[in-house]
Amino acid sequence: MLRQETRVPVWLPGTLSVASCIGLWVVATTFEFVGPARLPGPKDLWESFEQLMDPGYAGGTLPQQVWFSVRLVLAGFAVAIVTGVPLGILMGMSRRAEALINPAFLVIRPIPPLAWIPLAILWFGLGNGAKIFVIWFGAFVPALINTYTGVRSVDPGLIAAARVHGARPWHVLFEVVVPGALPLIFTGLRLALQASWTALVAAELVGAFYGLGRVLMTAARDIYPGMIAAAMICVALLGASMTYLLGLAEAKATPWRNR
Repeated sequence: MLRQETRVPVWLPGTLSVASCIGLWVVATTFEFVGPARLPGPKDLWESFEQLMDPGYAGGTLPQQVWFSVRLVLAGFAVAIVTGVPLGILMGMSRRAEALINPAFLVIRPIPPLAWIPLAILWFGLGNGAKIFVIWFGAFVPALINTYTGVRSVDPGLIAAARVHGARPWHVLFEVVVPGALPLIFTGLRLALQASWTALVAAELVGAFYGLGRVLMTAARDIYPGMIAAAMICVALLGASMTYLLGLAEAKATPWRNR
């Protein structure tokens, strides 16, 4: 008789990997293989979170800092979706639009989001507009590129068949092109969301009164490793949670991929 293979749960390898990293961190800090000035231990981290909750740090409590950062990320990410996805579809479907837009895009694409911070401050001041602009640019590039690639990857035969059967341009777009490009569009949105958090922390290093980036900047100035680690963990958890929610949205939008 053939032996039945034992299937490993999908979540198990990742869980073991995270647990191993946490275990190494606890051992290294408990036995002081790495000094507390370079890597905070569990006690230092817990005390930092307690301080963040009450009385607060860097001008606000943890809920205030998180809410400020999340609002900026969502605003910049939303603007990137509204601009990057339609432009990517337009460039993917129209050679003329690609010839018009692509040269300008190729010029600004290599510029990192951090390089836009001085200009953003000049254009929008030290308010939220400058930060949203920097986040938008970081998210805009992957959203546009992946949308464009997704549209170009749609089988031309399907588009031709739809047109032969009398489908109007809007029907071809929303019933053939967009559904076919959705997997790559969502790949771009995941990359855009990650880029939004990266750009947020950089943008909040300059001229921010609240936010996790300000917490990081203040903690670095105060030489406070525990607070630096606490802010980094908050960014990681928030980014992972938003990516998970985006994955749920992708599953709803592309149910045929889960069959």
